[in-house]
Amino acid sequence: MVWRRNLALAAFGALIGLTATGVFPLWLGAWCALASAVSFGLYGHDKRAAQRNQQRTPERTLQLLAFAGGWPGALLGQAVFRHKHRKMQFQWVFWLCVLANVASIAVMLREFSR
Repeated sequence: MVWRRNLALAAFGALIGLTATGVFPLWLGAWCALASAVSFGLYGHDKRAAQRNQQRTPERTLQLLAFAGGWPGALLGQAVFRHKHRKMQFQWVFWLCVLANVASIAVMLREFSR
């Protein structure tokens, strides 16, 4: 679990650094920060709902937020709340979403910097 937390914190640091230096446009840094905050909150909410046998957050919602740039918050939520980190099918899709997000941002930044 420590590696998840450390990777999430490193991603947040990179996000802040890239935004502060102008590599990321401000709107993109703000979007990723907002998506991460929502993701983190939903992981906590879903963990509590699971413990109380209440209505859960759909996995697709969590995956979509990761794909949309909220994966650092999702990763931190997995570590802090110890939630969804053992479910292999979920993790497989989660890491595909992370890879797709990072790749799409890299392509977008390359195109915008021309």
